[in-house]
Amino acid sequence: MYQASVPRLINGLTNLSQLLEKAQAHAELKKIDPTVYANLRIFPDMFPLSRQVQIACDVSKGLAARLAGVDIPAHEDTEKDLKDLQLRIAKTIAFLETLKASQIDGTEDKDIVIKRGDKETHYKGMQYLMGHGLPNLYFHMTTTYSMLRASGIEVGKSDYLGKI
Repeated sequence: MYQASVPRLINGLTNLSQLLEKAQAHAELKKIDPTVYANLRIFPDMFPLSRQVQIACDVSKGLAARLAGVDIPAHEDTEKDLKDLQLRIAKTIAFLETLKASQIDGTEDKDIVIKRGDKETHYKGMQYLMGHGLPNLYFHMTTTYSMLRASGIEVGKSDYLGKI
Protein backbone atom coordinates (compact mmCIF):
# COMPACT_ATOMS: atom_id res chain seq x y z
CA MET A 1 0.00 0.00 0.00
CA TYR A 2 2.86 2.38 0.78
CA GLN A 3 4.58 1.83 -2.57
CA ALA A 4 1.27 2.30 -4.40
CA SER A 5 0.52 5.53 -2.56
CA VAL A 6 3.20 7.82 -1.10
CA PRO A 7 5.83 7.51 -3.86
CA ARG A 8 3.11 7.92 -6.52
CA LEU A 9 1.71 10.99 -4.75
CA ILE A 10 5.17 12.55 -4.44
CA ASN A 11 5.88 11.79 -8.10
CA GLY A 12 2.61 13.36 -9.23
CA LEU A 13 3.08 16.47 -7.13
CA THR A 14 6.70 16.80 -8.26
CA ASN A 15 5.55 16.68 -11.87
CA LEU A 16 2.81 19.20 -11.12
CA SER A 17 5.43 21.49 -9.60
CA GLN A 18 7.56 21.19 -12.72
CA LEU A 19 4.58 22.15 -14.87
CA LEU A 20 4.15 25.27 -12.75
CA GLU A 21 7.89 26.01 -13.09
CA LYS A 22 7.48 26.04 -16.86
CA ALA A 23 4.47 28.34 -16.54
CA GLN A 24 6.45 30.66 -14.24
CA ALA A 25 9.33 30.81 -16.73
CA HIS A 26 6.88 31.52 -19.54
CA ALA A 27 5.23 34.29 -17.54
CA GLU A 28 8.60 35.89 -16.82
CA LEU A 29 9.75 35.59 -20.45
CA LYS A 30 6.52 37.08 -21.82
CA LYS A 31 6.16 39.61 -18.98
CA ILE A 32 2.79 38.16 -17.95
CA ASP A 33 1.52 38.70 -14.42
CA PRO A 34 1.81 35.22 -12.81
CA THR A 35 -1.58 35.66 -11.16
CA VAL A 36 -3.06 35.35 -14.65
CA TYR A 37 -2.02 31.70 -14.77
CA ALA A 38 -3.20 31.01 -11.22
CA ASN A 39 -6.65 32.23 -12.26
CA LEU A 40 -6.94 30.28 -15.52
CA ARG A 41 -10.12 28.37 -16.23
CA ILE A 42 -11.04 26.14 -19.14
CA PHE A 43 -14.67 27.10 -18.71
CA PRO A 44 -16.27 29.76 -16.48
CA ASP A 45 -18.07 27.31 -14.19
CA MET A 46 -14.99 25.32 -13.22
CA PHE A 47 -12.36 25.91 -10.56
CA PRO A 48 -9.34 28.04 -11.50
CA LEU A 49 -5.88 26.56 -11.81
CA SER A 50 -5.00 27.63 -8.26
CA ARG A 51 -7.87 25.55 -6.86
CA GLN A 52 -6.91 22.58 -9.06
CA VAL A 53 -3.44 22.60 -7.48
CA GLN A 54 -4.84 23.08 -3.97
CA ILE A 55 -7.15 20.11 -4.44
CA ALA A 56 -4.33 17.95 -5.83
CA CYS A 57 -2.37 18.74 -2.65
CA ASP A 58 -5.38 18.21 -0.38
CA VAL A 59 -6.22 14.86 -1.97
CA SER A 60 -2.61 13.72 -1.64
CA LYS A 61 -2.12 14.66 2.00
CA GLY A 62 -5.62 13.45 2.95
CA LEU A 63 -5.16 10.10 1.26
CA ALA A 64 -1.80 9.40 2.85
CA ALA A 65 -2.80 10.70 6.29
CA ARG A 66 -5.99 8.66 6.41
CA LEU A 67 -4.16 5.49 5.39
CA ALA A 68 -1.41 6.18 7.95
CA GLY A 69 -3.87 7.09 10.69
CA VAL A 70 -2.37 10.54 11.33
CA ASP A 71 -3.85 14.02 11.35
CA ILE A 72 -4.21 15.73 7.99
CA PRO A 73 -2.13 18.92 7.92
CA ALA A 74 -4.22 22.05 7.48
CA HIS A 75 -3.20 24.41 4.69
CA GLU A 76 -4.99 27.70 4.14
CA ASP A 77 -6.20 28.23 0.58
CA THR A 78 -4.52 31.62 0.17
CA GLU A 79 -2.26 31.02 -2.82
CA LYS A 80 -2.42 33.90 -5.31
CA ASP A 81 0.28 33.08 -7.87
CA LEU A 82 2.43 30.28 -9.22
CA LYS A 83 5.16 30.73 -6.60
CA ASP A 84 2.59 30.43 -3.81
CA LEU A 85 1.28 27.25 -5.42
CA GLN A 86 4.82 25.88 -5.62
CA LEU A 87 5.15 26.41 -1.87
CA ARG A 88 1.85 24.59 -1.31
CA ILE A 89 3.14 21.62 -3.29
CA ALA A 90 6.46 21.66 -1.40
CA LYS A 91 4.66 21.65 1.98
CA THR A 92 2.56 18.71 0.87
CA ILE A 93 5.55 16.74 -0.37
CA ALA A 94 7.41 17.49 2.88
CA PHE A 95 4.49 16.02 4.83
CA LEU A 96 4.33 12.93 2.61
CA GLU A 97 8.05 12.36 3.13
CA THR A 98 7.46 12.03 6.89
CA LEU A 99 5.30 8.94 6.42
CA LYS A 100 6.78 5.47 6.70
CA ALA A 101 5.84 2.25 4.95
CA SER A 102 5.08 0.69 8.34
CA GLN A 103 2.29 3.24 8.84
CA ILE A 104 0.55 2.44 5.55
CA ASP A 105 1.36 -1.14 4.57
CA GLY A 106 -1.46 -3.49 5.56
CA THR A 107 -4.21 -0.86 5.25
CA GLU A 108 -5.91 -2.52 2.26
CA ASP A 109 -8.99 -3.31 4.35
CA LYS A 110 -8.85 -0.32 6.69
CA ASP A 111 -12.18 1.46 7.07
CA ILE A 112 -12.00 4.99 5.67
CA VAL A 113 -14.90 7.41 6.08
CA ILE A 114 -14.97 10.70 4.18
CA LYS A 115 -17.40 13.33 5.41
CA ARG A 116 -18.64 16.13 3.14
CA GLY A 117 -21.26 18.13 4.93
CA ASP A 118 -23.85 15.67 6.19
CA LYS A 119 -22.87 12.99 3.65
CA GLU A 120 -20.51 10.12 4.47
CA THR A 121 -18.74 7.91 1.97
CA HIS A 122 -17.29 4.63 3.23
CA TYR A 123 -14.29 2.94 1.67
CA LYS A 124 -11.81 0.21 2.39
CA GLY A 125 -8.17 1.31 2.18
CA MET A 126 -7.38 -0.17 -1.24
CA GLN A 127 -10.67 1.06 -2.71
CA TYR A 128 -9.98 4.55 -1.33
CA LEU A 129 -6.46 4.57 -2.76
CA MET A 130 -7.21 3.15 -6.20
CA GLY A 131 -10.81 4.30 -6.73
CA HIS A 132 -10.77 7.74 -5.14
CA GLY A 133 -7.40 9.17 -4.10
CA LEU A 134 -5.14 8.51 -7.07
CA PRO A 135 -7.84 9.20 -9.69
CA ASN A 136 -8.56 12.56 -8.04
CA LEU A 137 -4.89 13.51 -7.98
CA TYR A 138 -4.54 12.64 -11.66
CA PHE A 139 -7.76 14.45 -12.57
CA HIS A 140 -6.57 17.72 -11.03
CA MET A 141 -3.08 17.28 -12.47
CA THR A 142 -4.54 16.71 -15.93
CA THR A 143 -6.83 19.71 -15.61
CA THR A 144 -3.90 21.91 -14.59
CA TYR A 145 -1.81 20.55 -17.46
CA SER A 146 -4.65 21.23 -19.91
CA MET A 147 -5.12 24.79 -18.68
CA LEU A 148 -1.43 25.53 -19.12
CA ARG A 149 -1.17 23.84 -22.51
CA ALA A 150 -4.27 25.62 -23.81
CA SER A 151 -2.66 28.90 -22.71
CA GLY A 152 0.41 28.35 -24.84
CA ILE A 153 2.78 26.96 -22.23
CA GLU A 154 5.04 24.45 -23.95
CA VAL A 155 4.43 21.36 -21.88
CA GLY A 156 4.00 17.83 -23.13
CA LYS A 157 3.37 14.28 -22.05
CA SER A 158 6.92 13.87 -20.73
CA ASP A 159 6.38 16.90 -18.45
CA TYR A 160 3.16 15.39 -17.13
CA LEU A 161 4.69 11.95 -16.55
CA GLY A 162 8.09 13.19 -15.34
CA LYS A 163 10.51 10.58 -14.10
CA ILE A 164 8.81 7.22 -13.92
